[in-house]
Amino acid sequence: MKGTIERNANAPLPTVEGTEPETVNLAERATRPTQVVLGVLRILIGFYFLWAFLDKTFGLGFATPAERAWVNGGSPTTGFLSNLEGTFSGVFANLAGNAFVDVLFMVGLLGIGLALILGIGMRVAAVSATALLLLMYLAELPLVTNPIIDDHITMALTIIALTLLGAGSVLGLGKTWQRLPLVQHNAWLV
Repeated sequence: MKGTIERNANAPLPTVEGTEPETVNLAERATRPTQVVLGVLRILIGFYFLWAFLDKTFGLGFATPAERAWVNGGSPTTGFLSNLEGTFSGVFANLAGNAFVDVLFMVGLLGIGLALILGIGMRVAAVSATALLLLMYLAELPLVTNPIIDDHITMALTIIALTLLGAGSVLGLGKTWQRLPLVQHNAWLV
C-alpha cells in the first residue's frame, strides 16, 4: 500500500541524539479515580501479605493460634505444608518446619507486604510475590474448585500489572524512592 510507513513494533522509539526515551508511567496518566483505585488495590494486597506475616509471627488467632506463633517457637510453614494432599505434597512436606524455609517465607511476606504498602521496590516485590504465590499454587495442586486457576495466580498477575502500570507512585512513596541515587543506579530496585 502506497504512502504507509511500517514500523517494527519491537523497535525502540526514535529519540533525539543524546537523550533517553521517556518512561511512561501509566498510573500517572490515568484519571484521579483510576489512580486512587490502583493505589488502594496495591495497598490492600500489601496488607494481605503483611497481615499473614503478623498473624504467623504473633499468633493473633485468625489463621494462627497464639500457641503456634513464630515468637512462641511455632513454625510458620508447618501447618500449611504438612497438611497437603496434592501432586507435590511430598516435596513440600519435606520443607515444612525447616528453619531456613521459615525465615525465607517470613522475610518474603514482610518484604512484599511493606514494599506494596509503601509503593517502593515494586519490581522486587512483583518477582518475589510471583515466586511465592506460584509455589503456593503448586503446593495445592490439584485444585479443588477450579482445575486450572486460583487466587494465587490472579493475585500474582495483579501485582505484576500494578508494577507495570507504575502504581507505586500513586498513594505511595514510589516517586521519592525512584529519586534515590541507589535506585537510579540499580533499575531493578524500582
